[in-house]
Amino acid sequence: MDAGNGAETPRWLLRVGEGPTNGCWSWGKDPQMDTGVGGRWVLAVGSVGPRVTPGPALQNGKHDEAWMVLKQVHDTNMRAKGHPERVFSVTHIKTIKREDELIEIQADTGAWHRRWLVRCLSLSQQVWSNFQQCFAPEYRRITLMMMAVWFTMSFSYYGLTVWFPDMIKHLQNIEYASRTKLFTREKVRHFTFNFTLENQIHQGGEYFNDKFIGLKMKSVTFEDSLFEDCYFEDITSSNTFFKNCTFISTVFYNTDLFEYKFINSRMLNSTFLHNKEGCQLDFSDDNNAYMIYFVSFLGTLAVLPGNIVSALLMDKIGRLRMLAGSSVMSCVSCFFLSFGNSESAMIALLCLFGGVSIASWNALDVLTVELYPSDKRTTAFGFLNALCKLAAVLGISIFTSFVGITKAVPILLASAALALGSSLALKLPETRGQVLQ
Repeated sequence: MDAGNGAETPRWLLRVGEGPTNGCWSWGKDPQMDTGVGGRWVLAVGSVGPRVTPGPALQNGKHDEAWMVLKQVHDTNMRAKGHPERVFSVTHIKTIKREDELIEIQADTGAWHRRWLVRCLSLSQQVWSNFQQCFAPEYRRITLMMMAVWFTMSFSYYGLTVWFPDMIKHLQNIEYASRTKLFTREKVRHFTFNFTLENQIHQGGEYFNDKFIGLKMKSVTFEDSLFEDCYFEDITSSNTFFKNCTFISTVFYNTDLFEYKFINSRMLNSTFLHNKEGCQLDFSDDNNAYMIYFVSFLGTLAVLPGNIVSALLMDKIGRLRMLAGSSVMSCVSCFFLSFGNSESAMIALLCLFGGVSIASWNALDVLTVELYPSDKRTTAFGFLNALCKLAAVLGISIFTSFVGITKAVPILLASAALALGSSLALKLPETRGQVLQ
């Protein structure tokens, strides 16, 4: 509502709290209604009659009645301020269009499943209508641009954040394999193994009347070996296999050496007694699992400075500059991945990428909320988040498939997606300092 009294017309909202016999009136700023009551907050309480409010009158088309209510509140406030001479006048009345509500069927109408069916259909129609409004002519370009920005950012960000731990694990496996000890054609007789065997490969060995008692085997492989009159007792193994081996008159007592650990091996007069029961966990990747969680923790911790910086600079430099600038910095940081040939280097690059890319996500969230009016905001944000998850699944699937093959393809894909997203973001309208619809 536009109302004038000769002065500059600020934007205000009239709020009405009804009591049983009188009303409590208060003024506050809002972009939906204009009245000329000055530039300060004013509060007045007075008896205005039973349940007299301008809202229902405006909705029912009773503009004169609404005008009288507003004039009474205006005059009461002006008298309280000491300016009773100011005249209240209305030049324009703007009413808010009420959205269609769900159809509710009374309990005595039809069966219960029909009532729920109608409710579900009504809700589906409302959701579909809200979704179609996001692609209305006035919002179609914004929605398509936002879809592209959300997709490219999600594809690169989630693809890289999952690719980093997998790549670190791959580097760990390479480093672990480089320390593997190789034993060829060894002959051991009348010896007792009661110590841990780890990261070893035994090829073409011969073991006669040897005892393997109370030992742990971790990442141990016996290939083309002969075990004769040997005794295995209380063995705990992980990632341990016997390939193309021959066992003659050998006894296995209280071990977890199950059948699947003997690959193309022959058993001649050998016996298995009291095999370990229950779920035998394989702790061969204990360190790798710990490192994956530790790396994820460091990556999450690295975004804290980016969140603080983006919160302080969001209103100063604008949403678009922060979104595009952070995307460009993330794109540049991707090129340093080609130099990450060690575990520590990859962890440092992960922290760098997470710290600079979080600002773009914060700017994108704020921009998405401010580009759409309140009746379309949640629908648009939910749809773009669903698209984000689809892009994340696609990025994770593609990026992880190149682990151990090449680093060039993930780096190029992430850089290209971030560059495309930053260029498209610059074409979106800036929302800094604008009044939300």
